[in-house]
Amino acid sequence: MAACNGQKETNKASEMEVEVQNTLDISRASGTITISLEELEASFPEAEAYAVYSGMQEIPHQLIKEGPNAGLMILIEEIEAEETQKLTVKGISKDSASSFPKRTQAELSIKEGGEWKGREYIGGSFKNVDSLRVPDEHTDHSWYIRYEGPGWESDLVGYRFYLDWRNATDVFGKTTTDMVLQNAGQDGFDSYHELSDWGMDVLKVGKSLGIGSPAYFDGEKAIRIDSTDSINSKILANGAIYSSVKTNYYGWSVSDKKLDITSFYSIHAGSRLTHHHIDFEGNTDNLATGIGKADSAKIYTSKGSSEAFGYIVTYGRQSLNNDKLGLAVLFPSEALKQITADQYSDIVVLTPQHNAVDYYFLAAWELEKEGITTEEDFLKYVENTARELASPLVVTIKK
Repeated sequence: MAACNGQKETNKASEMEVEVQNTLDISRASGTITISLEELEASFPEAEAYAVYSGMQEIPHQLIKEGPNAGLMILIEEIEAEETQKLTVKGISKDSASSFPKRTQAELSIKEGGEWKGREYIGGSFKNVDSLRVPDEHTDHSWYIRYEGPGWESDLVGYRFYLDWRNATDVFGKTTTDMVLQNAGQDGFDSYHELSDWGMDVLKVGKSLGIGSPAYFDGEKAIRIDSTDSINSKILANGAIYSSVKTNYYGWSVSDKKLDITSFYSIHAGSRLTHHHIDFEGNTDNLATGIGKADSAKIYTSKGSSEAFGYIVTYGRQSLNNDKLGLAVLFPSEALKQITADQYSDIVVLTPQHNAVDYYFLAAWELEKEGITTEEDFLKYVENTARELASPLVVTIKK
């Protein structure tokens, strides 16, 4: 991390004092706070970039210009129980902005140089792109998108979703804290189903919700976003401490409804959590999500409270490598409509608030580097995470 010496400030008086308080009686690791774009503009009208300090040490931060987490995101690596930390934010010139080790990634990789033959893309080589309108020819196993959709990861875990009629979310377990998604699917289209030196795809999705996939619950079953007019996907952020994927689903036809869905998946450094924010246009009484069933896994549920998010959790030897794998979906208690199940998935049904839904999901694989390896530890981790989500770090800006 860079020190403050030698940085050129756009205005020597242009700084902001920020207090960050952990109100819980447990310590927290790798949390984030965000200062809004409006607050930044008001406080630093001439700034080209920003620097954030704890004492004399610059700490990781990232400017996010679009999406539900827009603003200056600051990574709080550790904060003790009931501790208050003091930070200083400064406006600086662009050429003096620091860079930080890359601890998150998002990517979307498609083939170029080949051609469509029916529903299959023949030939060509993979190239990362910033955005994609999904071709009308594209379906599952078209060999067109590397690992079949966008991927995002932190230093702890990776995820992807199938950018086709399945629209289900999957997990990449990691044995390293390095960024790894750029290697997945390069040496054979689905080689990531076998254990490699970086890890592997650890979850069998099939017809289920995988982990955290968006759906509609019709009273009997969860229906994934399987019938749309068109789909556009975009890498919204690919940064050192925060990465995000935005996807627009136009004309989702489900249960006599027609919905336009905007999905934001995001992750930050040092965390297993994916935040899924969904905006929609149209009328619906619910949006649902869940976890694919596995005979070898135990399930735990909580409806949550004002002090803790609700959750559904599964744990057991449910990875494709027959390792212990913990999966969890967490949601605000006030949004819960019901916890239920169908043939393929354990399901949480949520009531939209102001045409939007927010929830989180996470995975913990026992082969992670210094990972969670017991059911007891995983359940404790989920319980603490549920409390943290219900009681975000409190930010006070001193002017």
